[in-house]
Amino acid sequence: MRPYKAKLQAQKSLCAGTTAFYFDKPQGLAFQAGQFVNVSLPNPREPDPEGNTRALSIASAPYEQNLMVATRLRTTAFKRTLNSLPPGAELLLQGPFGSMTLPRKTTRPAVLLAGGIGITPFRSLVWSETESLSARELFLFYSVRVLEEAAFFEELQQVEQINERYKFICTVTRPQESKIAWPGQTGRISIELLSKWIPDLSLPIYYIAGPSPMVIGVRQMLISAGVAEEDIRAEEFYGYE
Repeated sequence: MRPYKAKLQAQKSLCAGTTAFYFDKPQGLAFQAGQFVNVSLPNPREPDPEGNTRALSIASAPYEQNLMVATRLRTTAFKRTLNSLPPGAELLLQGPFGSMTLPRKTTRPAVLLAGGIGITPFRSLVWSETESLSARELFLFYSVRVLEEAAFFEELQQVEQINERYKFICTVTRPQESKIAWPGQTGRISIELLSKWIPDLSLPIYYIAGPSPMVIGVRQMLISAGVAEEDIRAEEFYGYE
């Protein structure tokens, strides 16, 4: 698979430690909501022990004009270089890859379980479902340590106003460390929390994205609660911390 050349249009800080990067959508690049691309720096200024390529989920929906990815800016050579690139810089994209896509049939609800930066593929899914007027019930549970780290928070809330089949539930695990008062749900994603919104936990298809420990823990939690393994899709975001 030959890589696509893509020019960086702009970057934007989304929340504490997380930045979005906007690219011209390369001609011929077709993807489904929930997929990711490998992003490569053609001529990195400094070597990175982990290489000059990272897998980044596509946060923009397929119908949107530009291609957008988002990532936490760790202190790696790759991330430093990416963050310092000027508009017009050219990168290489390969893909799309991944199976975090929704089935065509809309009869079963979809439950999206995000931890931290794992929200990126779910932004694409939520907007894609909303724009297509999908009949699918969609629940998005978003777990963050503090509200300051919640990327896309306001827009994901606002989608509820235009998509009556979509519900957004955010839960904060360390509200005491936040500078913003949080009157909503606290604690980790749990079976008790899911059951408040989903009476029959065996009915939906589940999608999990986030740091590896979160993905492993939530997956096991669902299986222990009787959810069939074939009804769970998962994507781990390494290097989250």
